[in-house]
Amino acid sequence: MDVRFGATVEEFVTYLDDLGLSHLELKREYLCGHPETPEPETIGEIADRHDVTVTYHAPFRDWNVGSFNDAVREASVDMVKRTIDDAEAADAGAVVVHGGAVPTRYPEWVREKAREHAHRSLGECAQYAQLVGVPLCLENQPVDDDKRRYTTTPEDLEAMLDDVAVAPEYLGVTLDVGHAKVNGYHWRDFVDRFGDRIQVCHLSDNDGTADDHEPIPDYQRVVDAVPADYFAFEMKSVADIARCMGIDPEASGDSLATPE
Repeated sequence: MDVRFGATVEEFVTYLDDLGLSHLELKREYLCGHPETPEPETIGEIADRHDVTVTYHAPFRDWNVGSFNDAVREASVDMVKRTIDDAEAADAGAVVVHGGAVPTRYPEWVREKAREHAHRSLGECAQYAQLVGVPLCLENQPVDDDKRRYTTTPEDLEAMLDDVAVAPEYLGVTLDVGHAKVNGYHWRDFVDRFGDRIQVCHLSDNDGTADDHEPIPDYQRVVDAVPADYFAFEMKSVADIARCMGIDPEASGDSLATPE
């Protein structure tokens, strides 16, 4: 669910239910932008009524767990921990997290400090996730020409995970198939590397040149091959969710999915 959709959580879950879908991922910072955001406990009740599972995505737009600024890093870690608390209250199955970034134009000593901060932050968040009992799942990120990210390759993602002394069931992987493609990898490269440690899978497509989050109508082949517990279409519009399901949003007459 994206704040750009404009729908309330109840409306959006009802729409998913009508499409025959059974999972909802909530971007926590986007929830803050909606005037009718329910409390986590209410989100859990809505999900139960519709027999829908839930995951949360920790904030990342205005937050950076790999910031070289100590105050920003600490605040970002706190936001991830709050998301874990919300996920526990909503009876969600996992929390997705990004591994942080630093501008490549900055000096090497700054980039090294940011890398150390990213590892330290992940450790703190993962330990908290284990304490609360909600798995934290580190996502493979797309390459950015202006930023150094730490989880763009299977090797880098594994290195981040290996540095954290937390039980694997509480520090898993979020496989984003679109991010893998735009980075020049096949999503199977991540499956081969991480297997059952993949707990969440984000579904989208692109032409290999940009992370465009295009519809992925042949998603079933990914679902059949990826051993994740939860799968989420990560689309830019509600209409694109319908397109993933092979439905023409304009012909369906559904006001939530019909583009304005």
